Amino acid sequence: MTELTHFNNRGEAHMVDVGDKDVTHRVAIASGQINMKAETLAMIIGGGHKKGDVLGIARVAGIMGSKRTSDLIPLCHPIGLTRVEVDFQIDEAACCVHAQTRAETRSQTGVEMEALTALQVALLTIYDMCKAIDRGMQINNVGLLEKSGGKSGHWRVTDN
Repeated sequence: MTELTHFNNRGEAHMVDVGDKDVTHRVAIASGQINMKAETLAMIIGGGHKKGDVLGIARVAGIMGSKRTSDLIPLCHPIGLTRVEVDFQIDEAACCVHAQTRAETRSQTGVEMEALTALQVALLTIYDMCKAIDRGMQINNVGLLEKSGGKSGHWRVTDN
């Protein structure tokens, strides 16, 4: 695909018509990370945050965010999600938390935006919960890793 689909032939923004597309099982996986001070990561690992379980709350926030994607991204279709996962891996050596999200649907349009929204909301929630002690945290390396389903089929970041 070499054209931008969210513009009509007059160059005006529009919502893409997916009415004639096949309903297929669609999956998208995204990843990213949040870098922080070692003491911030230690607090997350130790569970000593007075606001509660940072990663548990961020996981729920990511899932909730995925369900609101079409409210946030103007031309994104609202879709029925059948599954959303938010997973975290702690990397003490790099002082960061890696996050990976997976969104699934049986729909006429993909779930890339839902996976990316879940990821960003989860990472932003970590930032929000820890900003009082570490305002210098950085969200990095956010991107789509893989998608499948629909007319365009299977794609992986390594396919680029």
